Amino acid sequence: MQTENRAILFTNGQAKPGFEIKLLPGDFLVAVDGGLRHLKRLGLKPDLLIGDLDSVDAAELAEILVAGIEVRRFSPAKDQTDLELALDYALKSDYAQIVIAYPFGDRVDHTLGNLSLLTRPDLAGKTLSLDDGQVEAHLLDASAILPTQPGELVSLIPWGAPAEGITTKGLEYPLNNETLVPWQTRGISNVALADSIELDFKSGRLLVIITKPISGG
Repeated sequence: MQTENRAILFTNGQAKPGFEIKLLPGDFLVAVDGGLRHLKRLGLKPDLLIGDLDSVDAAELAEILVAGIEVRRFSPAKDQTDLELALDYALKSDYAQIVIAYPFGDRVDHTLGNLSLLTRPDLAGKTLSLDDGQVEAHLLDASAILPTQPGELVSLIPWGAPAEGITTKGLEYPLNNETLVPWQTRGISNVALADSIELDFKSGRLLVIITKPISGG
């Protein structure tokens, strides 16, 4: 049975100073290998530690085991990243909402790979987002209303093919039944005007990236 609680997959990406993801009671906390450091920094214990554990030292692993926390360890010689293994677990456990926490870092290949996970065909009926407290990423297959705050940057990026018939509400530069194409940058750096934005489109997929401004910047 699908659970309405969220699974939060803590990766080993960068945390932005002054920004943290918002956790909710009942969230299932997954430490994805070295992502354990974020949970420790927040004073939290994971419900699961998963990966090849090449970024977890012996003392940390012993502490996890003594606490009775489930550990799923894999060989480093594998075809999937630790994050993909964690996402497999969350999907098989039937979580309706999955958040990949701290997914961005200085490895462009990892960042692109993490964004590509949004395209998994077995996500039907579930929501997956990437979030580091400052930047959120969502891949939309259909029209949606997304929460925002005035002044946040909103980028609309057509994923893989043109997105057609786009009409927006709540953005400084509105679109009215227009098309965005992957080889142009028109959808980058729009601005939210209210506490939500409405995105309606007829075909294609939209990668929506929402960025909170740095205070005082």
